[in-house]
Amino acid sequence: MKSELIDRPWAAFIYFTRLPFWRIHQPSRESYDSVVEWWPLVGWLTGGLMAATLYFGSMVFPSMVAVVLAIVVRMLTTGALHEDGLADFFDGFGGGGTDRQRVLDIMKDSRIGTYGVLALLLYVLLLFFSLYSMPPRVAALCILAADPYSKMAASQLIMMMPYARTAEQAKSKTVYRRPSTAAGVSLALQGLLPMALLLWLTDVEWELVIFVPALVMYFLYMLIWRRLRGYTGDCCGAVCLLVELTVYLMAC
Repeated sequence: MKSELIDRPWAAFIYFTRLPFWRIHQPSRESYDSVVEWWPLVGWLTGGLMAATLYFGSMVFPSMVAVVLAIVVRMLTTGALHEDGLADFFDGFGGGGTDRQRVLDIMKDSRIGTYGVLALLLYVLLLFFSLYSMPPRVAALCILAADPYSKMAASQLIMMMPYARTAEQAKSKTVYRRPSTAAGVSLALQGLLPMALLLWLTDVEWELVIFVPALVMYFLYMLIWRRLRGYTGDCCGAVCLLVELTVYLMAC
């Protein structure tokens, strides 16, 4: 039991970042099935690094440069894992039509298409301008809150629907296990505590930064269920980024 308590969150940090945590400890292979249960906690790290880069960078560079550096740091930290999912998601849903298998095949294709390129371009532009429009302190606090919150929201896909492929067909050869009730409570705490800090320290409208992103998540859930009858890792990554972006758009 003690080993599991260490292995599972450690596996999440290895799986969702490119930082060399694996050099310190090697968790068991089974631990990777539950990485999503600690996904928002990873957001505390990735969001913290991004927020620190933006806030402290704005003391040295113009705000525009600080925002760009913050985005670069986050992408380097995660290896652009979720951006890859966003591109695949839009390629699949944009080019696959109503054919479920074709959507899945396109999403698994390593090549990027027109829909994916446009989605990444528009996402980065909206991300940059929404963060740039806020004072650095507020933008940093929004990042600290939005990163874990969006990962908590995206993890709901795993609780609400089955995996759309098999483990052998998965890109990572890993199928996330469905979180238990206790894990669901833990996910909520991981995702909502930083959001509470944002609402306490700023005058951001709580109805906008909590409920509008939740509506976006529900709309995407309905779209994914209607087209695939299940989730994929790309779906989780896309929902994560789009929910996070919605928080910034509502706060700016």
